[in-house]
Amino acid sequence: MVGGAVAITLIVGSAAFAGWDPIVFAIVTPVLVVLAVVLVLFSSLTVVVDDEVLRIAFGPGIVRYAWPLDRIQTWQAVRNPVWYGWGIHLTPNGWLYNVSGSEAVEVVFSDGRRRRIGTDDPEGLMAALEAARRRT
Repeated sequence: MVGGAVAITLIVGSAAFAGWDPIVFAIVTPVLVVLAVVLVLFSSLTVVVDDEVLRIAFGPGIVRYAWPLDRIQTWQAVRNPVWYGWGIHLTPNGWLYNVSGSEAVEVVFSDGRRRRIGTDDPEGLMAALEAARRRT
């Protein structure tokens, strides 16, 4: 998604760069910088389950979240509709954290809140959660 936006911006801005139109250059350059930062920050999603916490981190780890395992009530594998998209945003099923694909694990907390964590291995994430629960 961001890659497509970068490509479109480059195509639109190429005329400005060829002629060095300062107004278009002043618009295109910050847009490319913002898109590049977003691409780096949200290029990947790392999910870690340890004995106490479920942690997720986007890209280099500047954007990250952690939830205590003792507050997690249930989890299940789910498929997100294509219109849920990617990124961090609120859906009808709670907050979604996703960088690609439609597979996710929905975690339900003891207070009823829901989080969907995108993953290409939902069975592995659920197995890690189950193993951590057995250890506690």
